[in-house]
Amino acid sequence: MNSIGILCIALSYLLGAVPFGLVLSRGSGIDIRNQGSKNIGATNVTRLLGKKLGALTLLCDLLKGFLPMFLTGLVLNETAGHELIIALCGAASVLGHMFPVYIGFKGGKGVATALGAFLYLAPLAVLGCLLVFIAAVYFSGFVSLGSLLGSLSMLLWLPLLHAPGWKMGLAAFIVLMIWVKHYQNIGRLIRGGEKSWKRKTEDRE
Repeated sequence: MNSIGILCIALSYLLGAVPFGLVLSRGSGIDIRNQGSKNIGATNVTRLLGKKLGALTLLCDLLKGFLPMFLTGLVLNETAGHELIIALCGAASVLGHMFPVYIGFKGGKGVATALGAFLYLAPLAVLGCLLVFIAAVYFSGFVSLGSLLGSLSMLLWLPLLHAPGWKMGLAAFIVLMIWVKHYQNIGRLIRGGEKSWKRKTEDRE
């Protein structure tokens, strides 16, 4: 691997590590790390600060996953080993979001950043993942379950689309890390203690 490839991977991590949820919430006076789910991602920002900031956080976190791979692809332009470097850039950006150097390696769960990476890997497969996510959240009321099942379904859609091995490998790694970061949610889902958006809606009616 040449120096350009190493630089691309390092920059991918540093961009992925930017805690946009925390940055965008600074003006509100609320430290999202201490309230709600205490997560720096879009879901917690939406709960605490509303849909507009939540949507902006989602967009920024998504771009953290997409842009490093897209730009690296442009820079390397079919050079030897470019697929491996692009895959490592995607993995680095997701790991950056999960373990950001700027805030003590305590980051988010990587779903939005993974979505950006998946958009680069296979845009059509992302549509399938979103359908699974929406269905899971609609019927269960649990965003975490939607994230888990939606991400896992990527491993179904990619083979159906005849994706190359490097894309399958990167997707498998990202999905594994998403599930690892959701270990507390998985425990609450099993115990019946996970917070439900559906229940909150029903309580307001």
